[in-house]
Amino acid sequence: MRMALTLTIKRFEDLTAAELYEIYRVRVAVFVVEQECAYQEVDDADRRCWHVFLHDDAGIAAYCRVIDAGVTFDEVSIGRVLSLRRGRGLGTRIVEEGLAVARDRMNASVVHIEAQTHAHGMYERLGFVQVSDEFLEDGIPHIGMIWRADAAR
Repeated sequence: MRMALTLTIKRFEDLTAAELYEIYRVRVAVFVVEQECAYQEVDDADRRCWHVFLHDDAGIAAYCRVIDAGVTFDEVSIGRVLSLRRGRGLGTRIVEEGLAVARDRMNASVVHIEAQTHAHGMYERLGFVQVSDEFLEDGIPHIGMIWRADAAR
């Protein structure tokens, strides 16, 4: 039986070398290898965001980053959302934790994401609204979505 998941929320400069290695390892495993997308997965936005992850003795189970306003969009944004233990609600939970970081630590009232189209239902259940037509990002269909604090449930 696995131990309970621990939530860690850190800025780039506060991550240990082991934490940063594990974050990059799981992101590359999902976004580059599994999804077969050859792109610069590690980018400068990593230095200007909160890294939010659920983990236990087996490693990271879910991750997202909450990026400062003005880095990728005018608004705070959430990206690199992943769950390694699928079908357990961890994708929803990690996005909820990311929204809490955006609200509580960054005073964000609007959060922008570029969601993989297949996951739009999860984001809609969390209060995101589609704001763009579908587009391809690294060969994968995406849509722009916005979350507004004043419209959240």
